[in-house]
Amino acid sequence: MATLQEWVQGARPRTLPAAIAPVLVGTGAAYALEKANPGYALLALVVSLALQVGVNYANDYSDGIRGTDDVRVGPIRLVGQRLARPGDVKLAAFVAFGVAALAGLTLITLANTPWLLLVGALAVVAAWKYTGGKNPYGYLGLGELFVFVFFGLVAVLGTTYTQAGTLSTAAWAGACGVGAVACAVLVVNNLRDIPGDTASGKRTLAVRIGDRATRALYVLLVLVAGLCVVVAGITAPAALIGLLALALAVPPVRVVTAGRQGRDLIPALAGTGMFLLAYGVLLGLGLYLAPHLG
Repeated sequence: MATLQEWVQGARPRTLPAAIAPVLVGTGAAYALEKANPGYALLALVVSLALQVGVNYANDYSDGIRGTDDVRVGPIRLVGQRLARPGDVKLAAFVAFGVAALAGLTLITLANTPWLLLVGALAVVAAWKYTGGKNPYGYLGLGELFVFVFFGLVAVLGTTYTQAGTLSTAAWAGACGVGAVACAVLVVNNLRDIPGDTASGKRTLAVRIGDRATRALYVLLVLVAGLCVVVAGITAPAALIGLLALALAVPPVRVVTAGRQGRDLIPALAGTGMFLLAYGVLLGLGLYLAPHLG
């Protein structure tokens, strides 16, 4: 029986910046449009956090019952390490998805955006199908696409739209930037796991394109994130504050480009998560300040 601490670790709290950053940027974009709603932002945050925790537990369950977590470097695996019963971990995933659905339905109702129900349903299905079901797309090298779409475009633009009722160039740029950094988190995670994933038949994008190309992709994603801040700054100059976050990208980039492998990549994974959080905070702050600074 897993302890409370192990359940918390199984939720992978270090991945939560991927849920927080898009809401900060999306809300900042709403402030830039002078149509922000803090209450709606809080609901969006609950949706995002609950989906992230649900994805983490769902991945733990699905990878665990397939045996792909039996030999893996990184955080604990509740199922793979036999710390919790698979059914309990699956239930935890669906409880988290239920919380996300309830908060999302409340947000959609208050914001009068019923068409977002379909988007929300797709998000939950995509979260489960990442490693669950008969043909999980995470095993086919499509995980990065899921992260970019749902933790980048959908999370940021959905946050902005439910508050402002419209979108802006800055919102789109911020969505692409957050999506790029969130993808970078997954890329370095999968880079670390190439040996184990290859042995277990999990064909992630990193496994498919190889070690060297994966490292190049990581650097490219960081550069794209920086470019997106510049694009956002064209219409909202204060958004350029977000470029300061790039300082936190330097250490993980050095680790990745130095050819580190296995456990030696864990600092890069943690550093990329901190970069994502700083990116969300600073870009969101810049967009918030934009109408005040002219």
